Amino acid sequence: MSPRTDGARLEGFAPAKVNLTLHVTGQRADGYHLLDSLVVFADCGDRLWLDPEGVLGLTVSGPRAAGVPTDASNLILKAAAHLGAAQGAAHLEKHLPAAAGIGGGSSDAATALRLYAEAIGGDLPDDGAALGADVPVCLRGRATRMSGIGEVLADLPGLPALPAVLVNPGVDVPTPAVFKALAKKDNAPMPDALPSMSDPIAFADWLATQRNDLEAPAQTLAPVITDVLARLAAAEGCALARMSGSGATCFGLFGSAAGASAAAATIAADHPDWWVQATTLR
Repeated sequence: MSPRTDGARLEGFAPAKVNLTLHVTGQRADGYHLLDSLVVFADCGDRLWLDPEGVLGLTVSGPRAAGVPTDASNLILKAAAHLGAAQGAAHLEKHLPAAAGIGGGSSDAATALRLYAEAIGGDLPDDGAALGADVPVCLRGRATRMSGIGEVLADLPGLPALPAVLVNPGVDVPTPAVFKALAKKDNAPMPDALPSMSDPIAFADWLATQRNDLEAPAQTLAPVITDVLARLAAAEGCALARMSGSGATCFGLFGSAAGASAAAATIAADHPDWWVQATTLR
């Protein structure tokens, strides 16, 4: 692939990643946890622009820009360094809450890898795992069964589009602390064969038979997560309320986009300090 020479600004979308299930099935001797998780992506997320001929660096704007680092610690610039990019001015429009269990930084990194690879005419890395365990699945950006420590990825065709509401109460729940609080780490995985369903309510009913093993320890560390789950579950038409990842973002699944939008509007009015977003998970 040849580098871009037309000076055109490149643009990419970094969707929120949602763990519909997250089964913790073991822990390796090196401390890494083994997972079995069903991952989908939302139609809400961050946006990233890249000026291939600009000076290497990062600027940030948007409603969730506060506190986002713009130095070499940001995964976007780590992605540039990983590909050996010597130039390219990136601008991130930040919409997703940080450290929220919906893969915002990892999705930004995956998008940055795509844009910088296009800018310099290089190839994408095999999986991007050097930038974080969630980057490989974010590079795929489609419904995936993720297992191992995040490196075993399998497509999941046939899943329905899922109208949903995402809610984050604005609390920080450090992932290492959540795993440390997990009492049992050798839990059962999902079934070998996962169902293929076209109806979102039927699929939500099946999901209710599965788990997020990190939900209970996260609730212990941040009791407001319990309030969020209860508020989602009480919304008219909510078929399932569950936490995503290690928290604190939770999701509610609905039978229709109109139902999700109505629930999001009500929850946002009742809790103006929470981040609330109606979306579709695919």
